[in-house]
Amino acid sequence: MMETIAGLKRTKYCGLFREEDVGSQATVYGWVQKVRNLGGLIFVDLRDRTGIVQCVFDESVNRELADKAFTVRGEYVLAVRGVVRDREVINDRIPTGKIEILAEELRILSTAKTPPFEIVEDSNVNEELRLKYRYLDLRRPDLNRNILLRSRTYKVVRDYFAEQGFIEIETPVLMKSTPEGARDYLVPSRVHPGKFYALPQSPQIYKQLLMLSGFDRYIQIARCFRDEDLRADRQPDFTQIDLEMSFVERDDVIAVNEGLLRRVWKELLGVEITTPFPRMTYAEAMNRYGSDKPDRRFGLELIDLSEELKGCGFKVFAGALAEGGSVRAINVKGGFDKLSRKEIDSLGEYVKTYRAKGLAWVRMGGETTSSFAKFLSEEELTAVLKKTGAEKGDVLLVVADAANRVVFDSLGALRCEVARRLDLIDKSRFEFLWVTEFPLLEFDEEEGRYVAMHHPFTAPMDEDLPLLDSDPSAVRAKAYDIVLNGYEMGGGSIRIYNTELQNRMFELIGLSKEEASRRFGFLLEAFEYGVPPHGGLAFGLDRMVMLLAGEDNIRNVIAFPKVQNASELMSGAPDAVDEKQLQELSIKIFDYKGE
Repeated sequence: MMETIAGLKRTKYCGLFREEDVGSQATVYGWVQKVRNLGGLIFVDLRDRTGIVQCVFDESVNRELADKAFTVRGEYVLAVRGVVRDREVINDRIPTGKIEILAEELRILSTAKTPPFEIVEDSNVNEELRLKYRYLDLRRPDLNRNILLRSRTYKVVRDYFAEQGFIEIETPVLMKSTPEGARDYLVPSRVHPGKFYALPQSPQIYKQLLMLSGFDRYIQIARCFRDEDLRADRQPDFTQIDLEMSFVERDDVIAVNEGLLRRVWKELLGVEITTPFPRMTYAEAMNRYGSDKPDRRFGLELIDLSEELKGCGFKVFAGALAEGGSVRAINVKGGFDKLSRKEIDSLGEYVKTYRAKGLAWVRMGGETTSSFAKFLSEEELTAVLKKTGAEKGDVLLVVADAANRVVFDSLGALRCEVARRLDLIDKSRFEFLWVTEFPLLEFDEEEGRYVAMHHPFTAPMDEDLPLLDSDPSAVRAKAYDIVLNGYEMGGGSIRIYNTELQNRMFELIGLSKEEASRRFGFLLEAFEYGVPPHGGLAFGLDRMVMLLAGEDNIRNVIAFPKVQNASELMSGAPDAVDEKQLQELSIKIFDYKGE
């Protein structure tokens, strides 16, 4: 017969008992972590979300109760009532290690099969198996802590913005599709056959409309959806801290958000971070780090060798420079003893994943060896060594390409990979950085048109307005990203609030007046009723919690995450639906061949 909790009220969570509780009555609920039978004494470690407490069943006190405890197995759900007493054998590894509960009553609320993996900290079980049984995985202390940290993050964020005068407003989850950027997730309408809602990629348009509505400080912890390829720090459905402010310039938005981060890091980690954060333009970040989200916890900055190698005898370098590209290097100080030829060859394969054609190198040991030095004159090689500050014991790693983007991407990733392999990263450091003045537009070769680098509502820098007609690719945006330890944690911009300029932006990205009206007509019409200057920012909350928790995979801070192909292994989503449901939605499934 199933036992219940009738008449039993929990007095305290398992992990909260301390020495001052000795002598008091206790009732605890939880899952069995471990059972130990020491002949006459049965010890049951009971676990809940706060930790473990040891419960003792003494045969000499109550044989019937001890016999019942003998039947208990791992992951059974129990209710235990008893008296808190001092432990004879102290366990310093857990906070409750000086006390135990001498059981006077035991109720087995639920039995359990043997789990497919042990519920322990830092499990090295295959991730696929853990995700299939995610409800068990979430019982593990490390994952449990991450989810609790996430919950606490929500509270700190809400408290801070409430104190700053922000109004929390929910925006629709079913909205009009306005594709520009990542692909939308579409939701068919039953009552409007053949028409679709889109799930929001962000609340961008709605929060701008809220600025028109007079809610000059808006905040929302918003669910967002993007149908794009996944990475370790990306999910198809994700959460962002979304905010917008009226009558502000860039520095106003930055100041509010630096205050948030200072509060979050102080309250959740006990870490004092210094503000204001350093700032760096997009151009400087790319030239120094090959990335617009640089990890500044280590050096290995990029060095431009284009001038020193112009017209040199090495065709790989000369050819790249002749086509308008560049030759750049990183100097791995003291790398000679750490980077063997075999290791350098593997790094050469690594940069090829970023479209580089290969990796040139110089190793400066007892004698200098190089993959390209024999093709250079003595003057050219000397100039390279001088520019890079290379000396005995160093290793130079060089990439050349006709496309600067390839050089930046490959060397930007390489410096991080070398730092990981050589253990150059101080994981206790938090290096915050604002990256500013992004290009407003970038040219999409595949589509043959300009696309907005952030989104089409971002305002151009005032001094660059004349370039919209003459050189659109040179226009800088009033955009800013907040970067931490090599991750873009959030991004935002000052928005366009002038109808004429907004229409010009739509033209630049190839939207005809008719298409712009079809997609964004309601926004353009709203602009005719008085628009305040405004701007905002959105943090990726999942990514923020990942960094707070010291994790390197976003799945570890999400209760039920998706995997690389956007499926959820536990429930089997996405899955087929009944034919009747499709008929109600006026949908017919067929194989699309792309012809």
